[in-house]
Amino acid sequence: MTDQKPFLFDIPSVTELTGKIKTVLEQNFMDILVEGEASNVKRSANGHFYFTLKDSGAQLPCVIWRSTVQRLGIDLTDGQQIVIGGDIQVYEPHGRYQMIVNLVQQAGIGKLQQAFEKLKAKLKSEGLFDDIHKLALPKFPQRIGVVTSKTTAAFQDIRATLQKRWPLAEVKLFHASVQGVNAAPEIVNGINYFSNHKNVDVVIIGRGGGSLEDLWPFNEEAVARAVFHCEIPIISAVGHEVDFSISDFVADSRAATPTQAAVMAVPDINEINIRIEDLYRRLQLNTQGAVQFYKDKVTNLARSYALLAVQQKMETAANRIASMKEQLEYKTTGLLRNRRDFLLAFQHRLDKQNPNEPLEKGFARVWQNEKWIRSSKDLKKKDSFEIEWKDDRLKYD
Repeated sequence: MTDQKPFLFDIPSVTELTGKIKTVLEQNFMDILVEGEASNVKRSANGHFYFTLKDSGAQLPCVIWRSTVQRLGIDLTDGQQIVIGGDIQVYEPHGRYQMIVNLVQQAGIGKLQQAFEKLKAKLKSEGLFDDIHKLALPKFPQRIGVVTSKTTAAFQDIRATLQKRWPLAEVKLFHASVQGVNAAPEIVNGINYFSNHKNVDVVIIGRGGGSLEDLWPFNEEAVARAVFHCEIPIISAVGHEVDFSISDFVADSRAATPTQAAVMAVPDINEINIRIEDLYRRLQLNTQGAVQFYKDKVTNLARSYALLAVQQKMETAANRIASMKEQLEYKTTGLLRNRRDFLLAFQHRLDKQNPNEPLEKGFARVWQNEKWIRSSKDLKKKDSFEIEWKDDRLKYD
């Protein structure tokens, strides 16, 4: 029997082996791009983002340092389909590798379309699109919330339409980006703000048309669930007539354009005025008809008795009826006058509430920083301002 000889080569320690792995990975996976879905997004107290980038087959731990977050100006939420760039780093004490991210972009259109169909099927199966969950829009809203960018033409269209159709309502804007990786979290914040504070009667979310990438924030799962859980009726108005987003399916109502959303949200003050006038005429005709009916009925009753004794009693009764008729006519006239005065007063209130009435009479209005300047002391003379007439609006620098 021969003795076994000891090994002639060195066995590395865990630290040595991990160091070799670190060298291989970090030298060969620098400045790389990878695409996937953001998951388990968490922001530390120091401002760093920790999350997992995943697909159907694997997961990649990632971190974005605070300095990069500030430089990119980004905000992440779960479910976003993104492309990230950076370097692979090995953390030796835990034997764990992760990606240090220095670039975040929206994923390409092919992946976005797949993600759209996947999320649409998922939310539909959960019942988020069912009509039973949808809230009715208020008929006469006093306060309207809008979640969109304050710099877009969509908001200007919404505001102008609301002011024309229903100037009695107050418009509250929650500014939010409407494209890019920051948009979805900001839109969610806007929806939750109105839902939690309950300071409006209806909410409009949306933006103008664009590519699938531009409209993508309204296809994010976080936005869809915020819309579903909102306790205020929501109108989704994303893109143009041919564009559909996930938020359109979840919202209580869908508008083809932002302008149509404003039309759906409020009644037309001119139609209300016409309706009031019509009701007043119908009330007047109905009351006059009722008076004539009872007058004819009394006359017929008075003529139906032939006997003198009865006729004598009827004359007495007729006198009483005549007195009652006068009282009825007096009360009816008073009722008509009161109803007419009420309707005219209400119509006068509506007319006075129209902020554009002075413009129709030839007056002008001064705007500065999107604020109506009502007094000279409110005007900042060094800043630019705008003057609005009935038919135009000019800016002076």
